[in-house]
Amino acid sequence: MKVQKKSSSSEILSVFSRVERQAQCVEPFGVMRRAIYPGSFDPVTNGHLDVIERACTLFDQVIVAVAINDQKQPLFAPDERLAMLRRAITNSNVRVAPMEGLLVEFAAFEKAHAVVRGLRAISDFEFEFQMALMNRKLDPEIETIFLMPKEEYTYLSSRIVKEIAKLGGDVSAFVPPPVAKALAKKFRIKLGEVAPIT
Repeated sequence: MKVQKKSSSSEILSVFSRVERQAQCVEPFGVMRRAIYPGSFDPVTNGHLDVIERACTLFDQVIVAVAINDQKQPLFAPDERLAMLRRAITNSNVRVAPMEGLLVEFAAFEKAHAVVRGLRAISDFEFEFQMALMNRKLDPEIETIFLMPKEEYTYLSSRIVKEIAKLGGDVSAFVPPPVAKALAKKFRIKLGEVAPIT
């Protein structure tokens, strides 16, 4: 007959310590703090990436939602924008996903209760404020969190980056390297396509 070995006090303390550490990793009621960061990301800029990193300090998971029914007539196709974001983001707590339809419906599907928006200047606030109130009206469970990027990114936008690239300017300081290459490819003009000066 095999005699069961009594657990020592050190072994018991070790088990309690392990259980305590596991309990600390579980969110209240087993709910993960998840937020949605929506946008067209046409293309993603260093300002976007800065906001994503800031959001990661507040939430367990951040879902970057790429609007694929955007009415802005984007330069890059949805698949291109998704691919550029996935290459640019290295944080394992961030997931990139396409988004169709209403933001609040997407958030509910993903079991997220917060929406992250970046504010660069006062001029952004009026539009963002209206959108936040409308989302709250559609779903009172949704909270909007406004985050400000670093000072050097307050002037930065996808539209400005595209304008600079279109005119042949260097955008490498404003976007990740793969995005800079993609922009150069989009706006590359062959000599044979240039109309002669008359």
